[in-house]
Amino acid sequence: MLYTIWCGFWFLALFIVLFPFMFLFLQREEWKPYAHKMNYIWGRLFFWLIGMPFQVEYRFRPDPKQTYVFCANHFSYLDIAVMGVIIRNYYAFVGKSGIKRAPLFGYMFAKLHIQVDRSQANSRAYSLSKGIRTLKSGRSVMIFPEGGIKAKHPPKMFHPFKDGAFIMAVQQQVPIVPISLLNNHEIFPDKKKMRMHWRPVRAVVHPPIETKGLTQADIERLKEETYRVIDESLMNQTARLAVN
Repeated sequence: MLYTIWCGFWFLALFIVLFPFMFLFLQREEWKPYAHKMNYIWGRLFFWLIGMPFQVEYRFRPDPKQTYVFCANHFSYLDIAVMGVIIRNYYAFVGKSGIKRAPLFGYMFAKLHIQVDRSQANSRAYSLSKGIRTLKSGRSVMIFPEGGIKAKHPPKMFHPFKDGAFIMAVQQQVPIVPISLLNNHEIFPDKKKMRMHWRPVRAVVHPPIETKGLTQADIERLKEETYRVIDESLMNQTARLAVN
């Protein structure tokens, strides 16, 4: 419990200290990349202050000048902060609209990222359209294609993936980069009793899956391939732990 309190203190304290800079950079579109960098600084400082190291296997290092659709499994609310550290590209995160109700953090999210209310069909259409426009502008998009924290038995992912990420990628012919977040669900489980557990953050950034020449007819195959790539690393992690 003491470690959880320590983590919560630094999570909030750092964000409050850095928020004035974020607020300033969010006021103009051309300044927003600097707000994104402030998020990166916040994440790096947070994990350093709570003594949590990162062990990331980069089988592919995304080019900061290129545009991608990043797809990762989603088992923990820690995933958002982790993604902000391991991926340096300027991207828009697609997340649920309820985040905007959080004090300060919600304002930043609403101004910098893409909101979706999964209970409203028109909201999903809006977020898809905005995601496509974002990619067209040269900015990457980050999505958890399970559509939220839905897995009943992590590290087994919820199946099937939602279509949105793959429609965007095919529409704009940009690569999909699968990412396996191996143990965030052990560090910060999605449970009513919120507890942080100390472990090194482990993740795998996989080589991109190309979409050039693909059409909407390839969406299902693309979803399954992305699922398989992420799932293999998650299952390999489970097998290693069982042996040890």
